[in-house]
Amino acid sequence: MTDGRTAPDQDLLDLIRDVADFPKPGIVFKDIAPLLADATAFARVVDGITELARTGPGGSPVTKVAGIEARGFILAAPVAYRLGVGLVPVRKSGKLPGATLAASYALEYGEATLEIPADGLQAHDQVFVVDDVLATGGTLSAAIELVRRAGADVAGAAVLLELGFLDGRARLAGTGVELHTLLTV
Repeated sequence: MTDGRTAPDQDLLDLIRDVADFPKPGIVFKDIAPLLADATAFARVVDGITELARTGPGGSPVTKVAGIEARGFILAAPVAYRLGVGLVPVRKSGKLPGATLAASYALEYGEATLEIPADGLQAHDQVFVVDDVLATGGTLSAAIELVRRAGADVAGAAVLLELGFLDGRARLAGTGVELHTLLTV
């Protein structure tokens, strides 16, 4: 895994607001809603992630984008559209119909389980995983595990914002996945 971090873009960072004690006391939630509401900023983020997915490692083109619930969907869907590939939802447990693959992981404030449709990926797929924020790395690690358990390859991953002080990047180091972040705080 290479570093993949970019220099902070203050204009984009200024559009991300801190919400204290959400979803639990002691947590400072990074609210990206103001960034998403700004058409220029939103386009810059989508364009940035799309370019990262287009130029991923290994030389094989991305065939699917996996978007992690819930705010990762917002970023992953336009990236998949721009790449001309399918979108695979990575959802919280119990939200998908039919057969699923599941992986549990620890959050900075609890535990959760993610699922993907059992038939959403094929063995030949090159999957680019997208999420909004990298905190402790549990969510992204679980998504990577699910893609691989489905028999597909992880072509790379990108997040809008990395919370560097939580060291989630270290948790991903053993995955061999190239992680890109547009912003780091």
